[in-house]
Amino acid sequence: METILFLKLLPLLAFLAAITSSSASDNLINASKLEMFVDDLPDMPRILAYQVFNGAPKSKSLKIGMFKKKWKFHRDLPPTTVYAYGLSRETATVPGPTIEALHGVQTYVTWQNLLPPKHILPWDPTIPVASTNAMGGIPTVVHLHGGIHAPESDGNAFAWFTAGFKEKGPTWTKKTYHYPNNQHPGNLWYHDHAMGLTRVNLLAGLIGAYVIRQPSIEGPLGLPQGCEFDRPLMLFDRSFRTDGSIFMNSTGNNPSLHPQWQPEYFGDAIIVNGKAWPRLTVRRRRYRFRIINASNARFFKLFFTNGLGFTHVASDSAYIEKPVTTNETLVGPSEITDVIVDFSQSRSNVAILANDAPYPYPSGDPVDEVNGKVMKFIILPKREVDTSRIPKRLLNYPVADLSTVSHTRYVAMYEYTSDIDEPTHLYLNGKPYEAPATETPKQGSTEVWYVINLTEDNHPLHIHLGLFKVLDQTELVKSDEFKDCMMKLNDAIKCHVDKYARGKKEEVPAHEKGWKNVFKMRPGFVTKIVVRFSYIHTNASYGFDATTEPGYVYHCHILDHEDNAMMRPLKIIK
Repeated sequence: METILFLKLLPLLAFLAAITSSSASDNLINASKLEMFVDDLPDMPRILAYQVFNGAPKSKSLKIGMFKKKWKFHRDLPPTTVYAYGLSRETATVPGPTIEALHGVQTYVTWQNLLPPKHILPWDPTIPVASTNAMGGIPTVVHLHGGIHAPESDGNAFAWFTAGFKEKGPTWTKKTYHYPNNQHPGNLWYHDHAMGLTRVNLLAGLIGAYVIRQPSIEGPLGLPQGCEFDRPLMLFDRSFRTDGSIFMNSTGNNPSLHPQWQPEYFGDAIIVNGKAWPRLTVRRRRYRFRIINASNARFFKLFFTNGLGFTHVASDSAYIEKPVTTNETLVGPSEITDVIVDFSQSRSNVAILANDAPYPYPSGDPVDEVNGKVMKFIILPKREVDTSRIPKRLLNYPVADLSTVSHTRYVAMYEYTSDIDEPTHLYLNGKPYEAPATETPKQGSTEVWYVINLTEDNHPLHIHLGLFKVLDQTELVKSDEFKDCMMKLNDAIKCHVDKYARGKKEEVPAHEKGWKNVFKMRPGFVTKIVVRFSYIHTNASYGFDATTEPGYVYHCHILDHEDNAMMRPLKIIK
């Protein structure tokens, strides 16, 4: 009995030892002392997810590894130990290579965990977590965010595996994932999704972009194209120690309950494509930037200091119906905004991409000179011929037909606090992840969800497999009264949500009225969305069985919330 108890305590003892050792060496870099705009913006390696035989694209199999290696985030920082995706240790990068897929050409990926047994960052064994035998390896599993594929290839949080598949989670099924790429063209990204470790595995570097192209319908649009003029920009934030290592606070805000977990991670340095505050020399012409917010918790409200605007052409994984121009754009964690920037319109030779989103969003601290800057564009003076264009219309997908709605659901967001008024955990619909699935849409169906945010934070809600449109956002009146009822009954209908959802309405931004897989749920609001569990570009069936195990999930994409435990199963039925 004593031996069994000791084995169960091993992970906690190891964690406490890690806290002791890291606390003594938390010599943080003062990010304001790092000179901005000294590193060139990297263009991540590109991997074709298809092969060409006799002029025709064919299916391809890839082996992509997860490696421990050193990475330079800034000219004046020592090399940082990271986890990186790549075809080899030498070519692995942070973020990982951009995978270029073709619509209708399937891809197979064997994700290989080649990481050593001990994690480079502190993890908390007191939250729901992927647990191996005395943590003899680092659990990982890859989710293709925005992908439409079978449950077995979705990267379920309990489908994790350690190095060499030595240990596997309870929902693990296979080594090689199948991505059909039969969905509409657009932007996706891949990242780790292991239960309770997502925040630390992504902080360590396990992120990368994935693009599905369909030249037959994208080519006629005339948008900027080619590696120089069409570039993914992956944004995230990190803090560093003087030795170059990534800093993550090893003491929780409720240390007696959760020794390490904190409700949000924010870093001082803003990273783009693996470099802190990089620079890019551009021509006086149009560029396309596929901007992915890969931060744990930071929102970015992006704008140009010289007044340049953004012309939006897509949001998350789908094109919008027609271009929308804005002077600023708010991008929540895991959201993707796909924009055209016309540098020929600049009156200056320098444009700073800046950020002024408070953190936590929306009522946290204001940005400063350090985290308020993102990157620098150096604009060449000579004007040149630009054959790209911005069309009046983009891609028009079918409207969300509310007459076909088969079910209406209410999803409430809760945050729970300790006796010192610090967050202890967060739930969707008042239930832990392990509770039986309550969201069970039919394959091919359309549903309406009312998402009720009872917290003070904005939560980017991500739904796996399904795509949705945001219909309206309505503020709750007498919100404390309604929240008291919900905390007792956990039932929006019994608490008469229609009586309280009568406040002001916030207009959905025009560039976010298309099909999305993430949306920022305002605190104190009820957000109505229509969710479709089928392709948006065709009436054809998925071509795979979405009802099999281990199913899908939906969750808050603030990773610290998702890990503890703002995630619920999503079970598709026939």
